[in-house]
Amino acid sequence: MELLSDPNVWIAFAMLTALDIVFSLDSVITAVGMVDQISVMVAAVVTSVGVMLVAARPIGNFVDAPPSVEVLALAFLVMVGMALTAEAFDREVPKGYICAAMAFSLAVEGLNIRARARRQALVARPGA
Repeated sequence: MELLSDPNVWIAFAMLTALDIVFSLDSVITAVGMVDQISVMVAAVVTSVGVMLVAARPIGNFVDAPPSVEVLALAFLVMVGMALTAEAFDREVPKGYICAAMAFSLAVEGLNIRARARRQALVARPGA
């Protein structure tokens, strides 16, 4: 319980809550453009917040495990940021290019993770 007495924990909690609210508002704005029923919008926002809260820890743990995945995640964020910046200047980057680059990168990283696991299994074998 001493963790809850640390003011930094509450600051981090407040920052994450604020980010969650901002992204929820983004979802609401998107939902307003897609549907006319308030109940559908509310359900979409509540579901998205729930998914974010449930998925945050497992995704964070996966990204933190191998450092190369962390770098890949940051590269994805930069790529999306660059695409959004280009769109702000009326230059559209085809989404297919972005998705293809991400899919290729994920495939290569998946192969790297698999190869790394096999190497570690071979080293850990007693007869090797």
